[in-house]
Amino acid sequence: MKAIVCTKYGSPDVLELKEVEKPTPKDNEVLIRVYVASATAADCMMRQGTPFYGRLFLGLKRPKNPITGTGFAGTIEAVGKEVKLFKEGDSVFGETGIGFSTNAEYVCLPEDGVLATLPYNMTYEEAAPLCDGALTSWSFLKDIGQIQCGQRVLINGASGSLGSAAVQIAKYFGAEVTGVCSTTNLEMVKSLGADKVIDYTKEDFTKTGQTYDIIFDTVGKSSFSRCKGSLRENGVYLSPVLSLPLLFEMIWTSKVGSKKAKFSATGLRPVSELRVLLNELKECIEAGKIKSIVDRSYPLKQTAEAHRYIETGHKKGNVVITIAP
Repeated sequence: MKAIVCTKYGSPDVLELKEVEKPTPKDNEVLIRVYVASATAADCMMRQGTPFYGRLFLGLKRPKNPITGTGFAGTIEAVGKEVKLFKEGDSVFGETGIGFSTNAEYVCLPEDGVLATLPYNMTYEEAAPLCDGALTSWSFLKDIGQIQCGQRVLINGASGSLGSAAVQIAKYFGAEVTGVCSTTNLEMVKSLGADKVIDYTKEDFTKTGQTYDIIFDTVGKSSFSRCKGSLRENGVYLSPVLSLPLLFEMIWTSKVGSKKAKFSATGLRPVSELRVLLNELKECIEAGKIKSIVDRSYPLKQTAEAHRYIETGHKKGNVVITIAP
């Protein structure tokens, strides 16, 4: 089968299209024909091997799992003899986590992995990036931030993969939402349900005098110390991007003060927890409360170009890799 292979850390040039062996499902696994895979900022960081401590999970000198990609959507082509939850021909979506391997024509996944049938109101293209963006935002806002109806929530990076989902999720939970993005994305963020929008090229949200119960910095461009004054009492600062200062701030605020800094690596949460979150998210999608924003689609052979576009920092919503019709 064809796959994108990364045998060393570096620029997008290290990504190569190669012929590799097609996987065979074990007794408890399903073989999925991948139609569409995701391409994300996290993929770019893992390709670079940054931050360096991430190599403890990825491989110290080179990627342990050379086929890139984590999110996907496709159909089940074969099932192991012990599989009961899925059958051949099922349309599915999900993610492989640190197992990667979705930028390929086929991937195997345990039936009890992060896997679900496709939402009836979504295309493969729309569903492929859900676990990389929407599932992460669902985890942060619902579980870690414990969002409540009536709270004031600010989403920094509101036009990106996590941010575009976070705006919709926060509105679903009944929050008053402020989105922060660039000038060109203001209307898009408003269309997703944001009550207010701030153009970061013209205004610093930490200097407006407004305060929030939750600040979700989906792009890791701010810091708890910078945002502390914009948090209400018992407010929480959330970031999916771990830095050394944030680590110290998490430890400090866990002991001192009412305002907290929190980080979580969603992909490292127990699979059983992620499956629960995924099914909750799917119900919300099928109820018409959340839609997936797809900015650009690239063919498998242009995965490096997808990474280059993501690294410009100007994508809107999600970028996907089309592998099969």
